[in-house]
Amino acid sequence: MKVIEVDPMTDPRWQQLILEQRSDIFHSPEWMQVLAETYGFNVRANILLDESQKPKAGIPFCKLSDDQGDRIISLPFSDYCDPIVEGQEQWEMLSDHLVKSGCQISMRCLHNGIPLTNNQLVSKKKAKWHGKELQEDLDLIWKSLSKVERYTIRKAREKGTIIHIADSEKDLRAFFELHLWLRKHKYHMLAQPYQFFESIWRNLIEQQKGILMLAVNEDRVIGSTMFLEWKDTLYYKFNTSSPEFLHYSPNDLLLWEGIQYAKTRNLKYLDFGLSDWDQEGLINFKRKYAQEEKTISFLQYIPPDSMNGNGTQFRSLLPLLTDILTEESVPDSVTEKAGNLLYRFFT
Repeated sequence: MKVIEVDPMTDPRWQQLILEQRSDIFHSPEWMQVLAETYGFNVRANILLDESQKPKAGIPFCKLSDDQGDRIISLPFSDYCDPIVEGQEQWEMLSDHLVKSGCQISMRCLHNGIPLTNNQLVSKKKAKWHGKELQEDLDLIWKSLSKVERYTIRKAREKGTIIHIADSEKDLRAFFELHLWLRKHKYHMLAQPYQFFESIWRNLIEQQKGILMLAVNEDRVIGSTMFLEWKDTLYYKFNTSSPEFLHYSPNDLLLWEGIQYAKTRNLKYLDFGLSDWDQEGLINFKRKYAQEEKTISFLQYIPPDSMNGNGTQFRSLLPLLTDILTEESVPDSVTEKAGNLLYRFFT
């Protein structure tokens, strides 16, 4: 067997690998195209070929070189991105190929536990993940919800909240402005560039591989959820809502509408994505609907002779800059521009 490096956005061997084996939205060429278009990342993948040149295993990555030093990430701005390997030998061949670069390596693993046994990789952080099976009939899924959730969804409709399926750039911009406002004013964080969501719209939603839903009440957008699709799974990727109108329960209604949408598409699973360990409110919301809870492990390899002093110093400035640029006195338009410039460094 041998390891080759390819462009996973165009190489048919990567497409064959991810279709034949367990893979997620973050392995898809469409998601990689979003990262490349938005941040200028050069997305690559190492593929392990057998004697007949058939792809047996693989790992996608970006090699970044900037003020934070040289490093390899699999993959930036992805909830998780497990290496596609079925055994220790495959993993060792692929990981050794990356280690030889001499760079720091970072990856997030959820479904594949093989990298966790590698003593060269250190666990730097953990996050929560939740999932739900959708194989049952919709009526049974509805009945499986607690009385509180069913009541909340019905009350949202009774209070006049409706779900609008986004079909224009105006709708996308409405979602983004609510997303920007919430990240800035509630969490004091910069938002991803608007270009990031435009790229998702072009590469996924317009290709019928996702959907953007807006919760509307009296012509006001009070909440929104962006769902993405890959294989038999619907991904609850981005959710935002206005704190002022939470009494209309837009998030519960959006999620239930997403489940109904998944059933019309014959999807079997709902992936709730990453929740930071300390996001108790978000975790509790997902637990109301999810059946499964797992841990996303943030793994890192640091070469023995690594020297990333400038990177460490630069990275220490990012939280300070974020605090300044998300102050109430800063116009939202300025905060948006700051995200356009700085967000790529949050890797």
